[in-house]
Amino acid sequence: MHELRKLTTKEKALELNLNERIYGSFAEIGGGQEVASWFFRAGSASGTIAKTMSAYDMKFSDAIYGASTRYVSEERLITMLNKEYGLLEKRLTEKARLTRFFAFANTIETLNYDKSNQGHGWIGVRFQLTPMGEFNECIIHVRLNDSNALWQQEALGLIGVNLIYACFYTEDSEDLINSLVDNMDKDRVEIDMFRITGPNFRHVDNRLMSLLLVKNGMSKLAMFDQNGKVKQPSETLYKKNLLILRGRFRPVTYVNVDMLISGYRQFKNEPGVKTENIITLAELNIHDLISEGHTINLEEYLQTADLLNALGQNVIISSFKEYYRLVDYMAQFTRSSKIGIILGIYNLHNIFDESYYKDLYGRILEAFGLLFGKNIKIYVYPSKRRNSDEIYHLKDFEIPENQQPLLEYLIKNNKIAETKEPKLEHIHIISDHVLEMIKEGDSEWEKMVPSKVANMVKMKNLFNYKGNNQIA
Repeated sequence: MHELRKLTTKEKALELNLNERIYGSFAEIGGGQEVASWFFRAGSASGTIAKTMSAYDMKFSDAIYGASTRYVSEERLITMLNKEYGLLEKRLTEKARLTRFFAFANTIETLNYDKSNQGHGWIGVRFQLTPMGEFNECIIHVRLNDSNALWQQEALGLIGVNLIYACFYTEDSEDLINSLVDNMDKDRVEIDMFRITGPNFRHVDNRLMSLLLVKNGMSKLAMFDQNGKVKQPSETLYKKNLLILRGRFRPVTYVNVDMLISGYRQFKNEPGVKTENIITLAELNIHDLISEGHTINLEEYLQTADLLNALGQNVIISSFKEYYRLVDYMAQFTRSSKIGIILGIYNLHNIFDESYYKDLYGRILEAFGLLFGKNIKIYVYPSKRRNSDEIYHLKDFEIPENQQPLLEYLIKNNKIAETKEPKLEHIHIISDHVLEMIKEGDSEWEKMVPSKVANMVKMKNLFNYKGNNQIA
């Protein structure tokens, strides 16, 4: 492999075409054959393309790849890659000795005639980096933001060429991510899932790749399940009831755990919520460290995600500063299901702070229309008053007089409620204070976090932990 150069889309396709050691097939469903067409237009396509196909009719598609309940899905994409790559190995045995094979596939839904849907799709490449070697695989999910189906198809063609080129010619992780939107405005697409696997990419942490998408503005959020596996939000969260706790979680404390437990206890009893259909999400915000004037340290986010995973939590890392933007984004997946947000009472002050909504035409009322939609509810966790031992409850919430009727309306209409039976013995614990104790070597921090968290911090030397020998 060689260093990635800034090339036009046509130049990338031509360079691949002229490389006699790269050979493969294209299978594109839904959007058309926008990716393969770039290779034909570039010239010398016979040096690269073994076959192109597009099975639009469902019966033809099923006859080739087997029956499917969802045609625009990761499952369908994998089936396509299995079939096409298998045919290359089966039919081109002599060519295999000197050639690196690839199979490119996508299954796409572009904007319909009425523009009543969201264009999106799955794109993948299965490829060798050495002849006769094991294959690697790179899969992404894209959301197409253009307001015209033809523009969406154009964007799809650019991304497809960029992906194939990057798989063969890019070594650096961040270069690979950034190159996916070469030669296009990155606002035209959102890449909300990225995964690369195989013998040549065992060193790659796909969670880091997902965070790079968020950091570089190519995705709104990254999602990892309880086992740390990268997930695609729209498929994982589809029609689920979501319970979300935002925090720094550096580290996860007993207060964080109790907030989730208390919120869950109430959320599961909400009308229409079934326990088996609830997904709890611990949310980290990518802007946390920016606000402190530091460079984003993605490794710290991954360490925090590890702690949350150890406690059985799903994790999302988002770029949404305001809660209403987070809720508006997540609501598109849940449809008629419910979303619960757990937050501390001092964060509720931020929600009522009108300075956050200066850029909105409808100011705070517009934001609240999105935040407190039909199936949204906020659960407020009490706290100690600053510089006092008094507990600060929702019933004591202090806001300007002109906002009091708005708060009363939200409470009376079951949009805001205080969490019930919080463990007040833990309420004094603040993550930032615990973090300072870890760094200073004060062992008292271990009493403020779950044992799994304490053990992982010590075992992996997280948050600059160096044992307790720092105390003079």
